[in-house]
Amino acid sequence: MPKAPRPAKPVRESQTEMCQVVLPNDANPLGTVLGGTVMHWVDLVAAMAAHRHTSSYVVTASVDHMDFRCPIRVGEVAVLKASVNRVFRTSMEVGVKVWREENFTGHREHASSAYLTFVAVDQQGKPHPVPPVIPKTPEEKRRYREAGRRRQWRMEQLGRIPARRRQSEPILGKPGPSGLSARSGMKRRSV
Repeated sequence: MPKAPRPAKPVRESQTEMCQVVLPNDANPLGTVLGGTVMHWVDLVAAMAAHRHTSSYVVTASVDHMDFRCPIRVGEVAVLKASVNRVFRTSMEVGVKVWREENFTGHREHASSAYLTFVAVDQQGKPHPVPPVIPKTPEEKRRYREAGRRRQWRMEQLGRIPARRRQSEPILGKPGPSGLSARSGMKRRSV
C-alpha cells in the first residue's frame, strides 16, 4: 500500500543555523580556515535543513559552484544558515550562506554561499517523495523561483532535458535578460 502524501511545510521549518569557532586544526599556515573545512560545514548544515524538511534520511546529490569571498581567521566564528529553497519529486535544493563573525565586535561579513541538491531516501537507500515546501516571504518566493531556474540549468547540463536555445540567450559568462550566466547558470545573488 503506497504511503499517504506528506503535508506541505513552510520554509521556516527547515531553517537551520550552525556556528563553528575556527580552531588551529581547521586552518592553513596563513591562519585562515581551509576551504575544504568550510565545504564540509556547508554540507552538514544543508543536510540538517533537508532532514528537518523531510523527516527522513537525505543524501547529497550535488553542490553548485562555490566561491570564497573573504577569509575566516583562527578564533573567529563561522556562521552558517541553511533552508530548503524548493522541492521537486524526491529531491530538494538547499541554499547555504556563510558569514565570518568577528569575536569582539560581532561584525559579520559574507564569506561564501552555495546551493546543494539533496535526495530523500528510505532505509534501503531508495529515493522517496518529499513533502512540498511553502515559500511565504518575498525572499523565500524569490529563492523558490530562482531554484526552479537553477534546476532547469542543471538538468540541461546533465543531458536529462534538451537545452533550449533562446534568441536572448547570453554569451558565455555574460548575464542575459534572465540574470543567469551561461557559464554558471546561476545569478550572482545572496542565498
